[in-house]
Amino acid sequence: MNPVRDNMTIKLETEIINGGAYKRAVERFHESGITLPKLSQLADPVAARTEIEAHTQSADPDAPDASNLFRVHWHNGSDRKSLVETPDHVVLPPELTGVEATIVVALGNRFPMIRAHKVLAAYGCLIPRLVTGQFDPTHHRAVWPSTGNYCRGGVAISRILGCRSVAVLPEGMSRERFEWLESWVTDQSDIVRTYGTESNVKEIYDACNEMAEDAENVILNQFNEFGNYVAHRAVTGPSLERIFDAVNVDGSKKMTAYVAASGSGGTLAAGDYLKQSHGARICAVEALECPTLLNNGYGDHNIQGIGDKHVPFIHNVMNTDFVVAVSDKASNALNLVFNTTPGRSYLAKRTGINQEFAAELANLGLSSIANVLGAIKMAKYLGLGANDVVLTVATDGAEMYGTEIEKTRSDVFGGNFDELSAAESYGQYMLGTTTDNMEEMTRRDRERVFNLGYYTWVEQQGVSLEDFDARRDPAFWSGLMDVVPAWDKMIDDFNRAAA
Repeated sequence: MNPVRDNMTIKLETEIINGGAYKRAVERFHESGITLPKLSQLADPVAARTEIEAHTQSADPDAPDASNLFRVHWHNGSDRKSLVETPDHVVLPPELTGVEATIVVALGNRFPMIRAHKVLAAYGCLIPRLVTGQFDPTHHRAVWPSTGNYCRGGVAISRILGCRSVAVLPEGMSRERFEWLESWVTDQSDIVRTYGTESNVKEIYDACNEMAEDAENVILNQFNEFGNYVAHRAVTGPSLERIFDAVNVDGSKKMTAYVAASGSGGTLAAGDYLKQSHGARICAVEALECPTLLNNGYGDHNIQGIGDKHVPFIHNVMNTDFVVAVSDKASNALNLVFNTTPGRSYLAKRTGINQEFAAELANLGLSSIANVLGAIKMAKYLGLGANDVVLTVATDGAEMYGTEIEKTRSDVFGGNFDELSAAESYGQYMLGTTTDNMEEMTRRDRERVFNLGYYTWVEQQGVSLEDFDARRDPAFWSGLMDVVPAWDKMIDDFNRAAA
């Protein structure tokens, strides 16, 4: 089937839609000297090393420098400047996790500008619009609705392209996110704070629907933009495969599972690649305080980065094997264990990990910790051994949650988090992880979750029933990937025209 449709929902065009907008974008890029990387280069930057390094050799990874577009991949080193053969990752020892399975975490804070992998999703959503003439950087404003990292990625990409952008996110997100945004937007009014916290996604949609009435605003909603899905399946999937290959040096290990927070559904797309290539089972993680996928539940939580109370349009639900719920009490408490002196001191004594490895735990932000706990639950449920590999991702690192550490220290521990507090938290929330609040999905379970999305997308957001139901078919999702070589060719053509 052909997933490319001309309507408000599925926008995967592979030809120029508006010649005037295209021409103005080419002129803007010619004046600015901007070159765009292809998805194939981001998927395997080592194979494209000569061109990648030619662009990035002297660029500051934290600056709005066009060269950083060529760093929107998983192969950046710990300095975020060098190109490494295998994407940076951490293998969590059994002494820490309490399970024999090999749990491997890919590190998203190596990405440029925002220190989070959501900049890849932003690139995958905007650039196809740009090279097909659907986005005019001299006229349009890019509107980026999210719960934190995606809108930062969108603002970063937009700033490089010289176009105005708007970040839409809940007012209750971490202070560090807002501080970053305040330093990157060109106008402070371009930060739109909506009601609530992590779970209040509908309020974000409502704000975007209002902005969409202005034709100058282009809404790049990560929850229904298939460019997000395509980018992760095309780029993140193969990158995780290389991590597995590096861990599986002797060939004795099996890629048993891939675990990722539900979020927008984009990162889960890597699981579709890994299931196709290795048979990995796919596990979606959500907050226990808002168990939407698990039991149609609702509520508020603080696992920032996994907005919920709905089923994302780009989540391939019919290919999801497990749903696991993790409490934000666990991620909040373990954030202190991993990122405070008393916490690391206790871990060193209890598990024997050294200071160097303890420092690696700072690469795990709140949703990353939730992913690790989801991986532990999977390992316990399936009875996995040392030769079973469970892959997951650290969307961002602890640097986004300094204020959350202080908030948890004050609200939960009365301002005093010592080694005894660390021992209790580690014992309860990591070693004490159980296989409750999870479900192995049957066909009926998948249908239930899929159908739940009807209320958001058809009734609230105006998606046609035909487009909604088309996503039940596995061929729909595989067919999406046909656009990758077409988009790469269009990027080549665009670069030549702008040279």
